[in-house]
Amino acid sequence: MPPPTITPSAKSIIHGVFHGHQGFSNFITPYYYYTRSQQILEQKSTFTTYSNASYPRDMNRDRGVSTRRRTGLRQPLSVSKTPLPKPVLDPTRHSEYKVSEDHGLWGFFHSREKSINTPQEDNAFGRSWTVEELREKSWEDLHALWWICAKENNRIATASYERKRINAGYGDAESEERDKAVRRTKRAIKQALTERYYAWSEAKELAKSDSEVDLSGNGPAYRPKSFYEENELPETQDDVGGLPPKIETDIQSEKRNLTPY
Repeated sequence: MPPPTITPSAKSIIHGVFHGHQGFSNFITPYYYYTRSQQILEQKSTFTTYSNASYPRDMNRDRGVSTRRRTGLRQPLSVSKTPLPKPVLDPTRHSEYKVSEDHGLWGFFHSREKSINTPQEDNAFGRSWTVEELREKSWEDLHALWWICAKENNRIATASYERKRINAGYGDAESEERDKAVRRTKRAIKQALTERYYAWSEAKELAKSDSEVDLSGNGPAYRPKSFYEENELPETQDDVGGLPPKIETDIQSEKRNLTPY
């Protein structure tokens, strides 16, 4: 009769029991962790904030419409089937268009024959206006000078953009000096107008305490009072009992001097 043998599985169990806990713990670990994980996953309460992912209800009608991704609208419009005009790329088929001689865009250029000036032309300019000179100008002159400066700023900016576009490589220094002179003139205009505004504000506050000035808007603003309203002078000399003796003597002597011989 052959000797009894032990299967490998039974041998590993016996070896773990008698020679340490490592083999025995490996044997019982899967069942322990399985039951423990089941207890963790079980719901402890009837309330939860987790949304049901099986039916994500969304009431936003514009969901999926994105101008950034160019998805377009979710429904077709009445103009969807209208054919759009296509650009004509053939130069021979281009229509001839005559530009008006009085077009406002001509004002952005110094000359109609060329897009930019030469450095000598940009450098040919005078000095800027001073505040002392502008204080003597009228409102109409200041208004006209301001818009002339604004027009010159537009011309300088257009020429600078054109030089960068064609990579000219010249004219920037002269253009900057010309632009500085124009901006100094505009700054002087602002200062002159600010001084006038402060003077007007002070005069308005002073007029509020003047009895001869009416700021209500009904009738003339300046209503001067007569000097004789408060100090009435007599019409005849009898009202005051005649003139003083010294004045009467002087009058008689003047009459004798004027009498011809």
